[in-house]
Amino acid sequence: MLRPPLDPPTARPAALVRWLHVVAALIVAMVVVGGITRLTESGLSITEWKPVTGAIPPLTEAQWMAEFAKYQRIPEYQQLNQGMTLAQFKGIFFWEYLHRLLGRVIGVAFAVPLAWFWVKKAIPRGYGWPLVGLLVLGGLQGAVGWWMVTSGLAERTDVSHIRLAIHLNLALIILSGIVWVAGNLRALAIDPMARPAKLTRLGAVAILLLFVQLFYGALMAGLNAGLAANDWPLMNGRVFPSAEFFARSLPDALINDPYVVHFIHRWWAFVAFVGLMILARAAKRAGNRRAAVMIHATVGTQILLGIATVVMGVPIWIAALHQFVGALVLISAVNGAHAVGSVTPRK
Repeated sequence: MLRPPLDPPTARPAALVRWLHVVAALIVAMVVVGGITRLTESGLSITEWKPVTGAIPPLTEAQWMAEFAKYQRIPEYQQLNQGMTLAQFKGIFFWEYLHRLLGRVIGVAFAVPLAWFWVKKAIPRGYGWPLVGLLVLGGLQGAVGWWMVTSGLAERTDVSHIRLAIHLNLALIILSGIVWVAGNLRALAIDPMARPAKLTRLGAVAILLLFVQLFYGALMAGLNAGLAANDWPLMNGRVFPSAEFFARSLPDALINDPYVVHFIHRWWAFVAFVGLMILARAAKRAGNRRAAVMIHATVGTQILLGIATVVMGVPIWIAALHQFVGALVLISAVNGAHAVGSVTPRK
């Protein structure tokens, strides 16, 4: 039986998959650079939001001194970094500038090809508006990033850890959406009869468990909670941080106490682990052994990196690698959920 033609006939799902994979890789790079920016305390070095003109860094000594003067007016400099040299300022400026530059590159890398594919009618029916929705979320992500930065410009000496968690998790939601849509388009490129995968209950639960872990990972970074303990599996020689849990109200402790946040992030990892292992088995039963293997490999690596990050005192390179693999865990989980949701029911 002949396969039906794609709708429209000019649709190029395989080309869209390659494009989305490039954007996904850029987002992963953005997540890693964002993590380094936080770890190096660089996030408040640029005190203004200039989406267009801000793409050009200071080029002259006078421009550098002007940027440095703006930084010297905020609490982080006045309370923590008094006496910082211009050379040291350039060091922290680099990471925040690179982070913002990557955001601009991602915006262009998504918007321009999307417009080209749209004009060329290369987008299969039903995929145009979801892609536009992802573009809108990307724009919102930029605004959320600035909202996060503003929390550290007036009274605080750092950004709000809650806003940081929202900023990071929105980026990961966008990444998840791109990976999911790419999976649907990849199936369509192979078989024009393919239908979009459905997010099953198992897939949704496994990804939700993972997002709780990712959210607490962001709180860890925002509160510098990785430094609350450097032993494992005990925390400062204790099994359970009872004093910290009951020193303040439970809702407050769950979000704002570094020790409690560290404890939850440390042990929720194994709750997420169970959910992801069940998802991996389901993906294998669905015929996608590769997705199952990737879940096992990334989750196992991530747990080992998490332990190493803690016991080694949060060195930047391991912490950044931990964040990189965390993004890979999410990609693997989304691919696994997609595999489970792609199973054609037997008649």
